[in-house]
Amino acid sequence: MLLRILFLALLIYVGLALVIFLFQARLVFLPHVAGRDLVATPAQLGLAFDDVELQTADGERLHGWWLPHDQARGTLLFFHGNAGNISHRLESLQIFHELGLNVLIFDYRGYGLSSGRPSEQGVYEDARTAWRWLIEEAEVDAASVLLFGRSMGGAVAARLASEVSAAGLIVESSFSSIVDIASEYYGWLPVRWLTRIQFPTAEWVAEAEVPVLVVHSRDDEIVRFEHARRILEAAGERGQLLEIEGDHNTGFLRSRAAYQAGLERFMSVLNLRPARSDDRPPE
Repeated sequence: MLLRILFLALLIYVGLALVIFLFQARLVFLPHVAGRDLVATPAQLGLAFDDVELQTADGERLHGWWLPHDQARGTLLFFHGNAGNISHRLESLQIFHELGLNVLIFDYRGYGLSSGRPSEQGVYEDARTAWRWLIEEAEVDAASVLLFGRSMGGAVAARLASEVSAAGLIVESSFSSIVDIASEYYGWLPVRWLTRIQFPTAEWVAEAEVPVLVVHSRDDEIVRFEHARRILEAAGERGQLLEIEGDHNTGFLRSRAAYQAGLERFMSVLNLRPARSDDRPPE
């Protein structure tokens, strides 16, 4: 009887390991959580925007929004997390507008109105496509572009930062790698052998040559603060920490005043300064 119980336990263990190995993309990419339908637009906040269509090198069509600022001090390329779509990020768009930034935000393949199915290599290609659109179509100066990634988007932004010359990188509420966070959630499984999706944020941060701002909350219930420490260590002397309060998804809102002040300080260090009042055109 004991042998039968042990054998059954082994089968369950192997079965769970196989499920995680074979279906991990469904655990990482969650485009249907909160839905793929767009529930709002920046117009509801009084923000001017243009719908943009980005064509990837491998044939996917990405949908995004371009929000120009009439007194832009720089441009922010926004990489969102693993759930929902761009219409769930309006509060962030408002904050970045208040900071005087143009913003390009888009949905990865398989998210929102974008075609295809998400994959690690696929979203990296999506990031390159958005960058090319900014530089070639919007004719934005690369030296004025901030790469911003929240949660999973931090890994995507960090990968792009290791490939292009941007003004800086902001990694918010992100994990140091999928392997690291999977070890915390599934420590009873050999996750380092099972993990096919890597998203090694800290490694990409180490390879990048730009200033890095790491934003994280000690209250984050999904990604522990230790991940921020690892990313900051990878950045070395290029790194700065902005500590906020609140949970994984709403910390930036709960800490809004300190959050905006911290982003402002980082941009000032990068010489992305707001236009002086005497620079503004007459109304």
